[in-house]
Amino acid sequence: MQKPPSRQRPAVALDTLQLDLPFEHAPAYSGAPPANEPAPLRGDIPNADPVPVLTPAAPQTPLPDGVRLRRIVLKAGALEYRLKRSSRRTIGFCIDGTGLAITAPRWVTIADIESAILDKQKWIVNKLTEWQTRVEWKDGAQFPYLGKTISVSLSAVGMLSFDDETNVLSLALPALADAQQIKDRVQGWLQSEAKRIFGERLAVYAAKLGVEYRAYALSSAATRWGSCSSDGKIRLNWRLIHFPMSIIDYVVAHELAHLREMNHSPRFWQTVESIFPEFREARHTLKHHPPDLLPAL
Repeated sequence: MQKPPSRQRPAVALDTLQLDLPFEHAPAYSGAPPANEPAPLRGDIPNADPVPVLTPAAPQTPLPDGVRLRRIVLKAGALEYRLKRSSRRTIGFCIDGTGLAITAPRWVTIADIESAILDKQKWIVNKLTEWQTRVEWKDGAQFPYLGKTISVSLSAVGMLSFDDETNVLSLALPALADAQQIKDRVQGWLQSEAKRIFGERLAVYAAKLGVEYRAYALSSAATRWGSCSSDGKIRLNWRLIHFPMSIIDYVVAHELAHLREMNHSPRFWQTVESIFPEFREARHTLKHHPPDLLPAL
């Protein structure tokens, strides 16, 4: 059967990330379109290990005509995507705040589509992460602080202030302030809070352990939450301010314990446990929440 000519590709919004995968050969399209129900995950099967889901929750409203919801398990977790058939000649990947949408030729099999997903899974996961951590810096913007969700309020009058009952950070900026201005003010406040709170927690846990550190500073490391040098200088990643206090306390206790044991031996972990017994839970949280999953600042 002769394939209909491909239609001109529609314009793409600037905040939409796309990738096209051309097919060299056109395999015959065999079978009906996939069912609307998503394919089962290992996590949906009784007694199976749960699989982390990489995409936002499925929309509550019915899917548009011709769109099917499917799932595939990648190395990083379960990926839910929307599939639409068209007369185009390539597989189109579109990632935005709602997740992954794929438009594929009618003659391409599901196996070929999911093979293409597996080939590009690193790109897909990276772009999904970018969207999930993106903050739209404007009046009402939200971000995490000490494990709570904080909202930004803009007002041309008054001073920068934080209300810990309503969890509102008020910035002395006009309602139409530039996004970069808002982000810079929020980041400056977060870093000042980190400097103050981390210093207070270091004092508490240093007293518990009976050690003294020489100096401490904030860091912006991409791969480390904290560090301690042999001469007693401690650095703590300011992005820890996004986490609950228990996570901050764990990192503080961890770095102070290095003043006793400059290693990660059993004796080191016993030292950590002596001042922070819940360290295993906190360590697990940080292991599965690297800095690149925090809000984009």
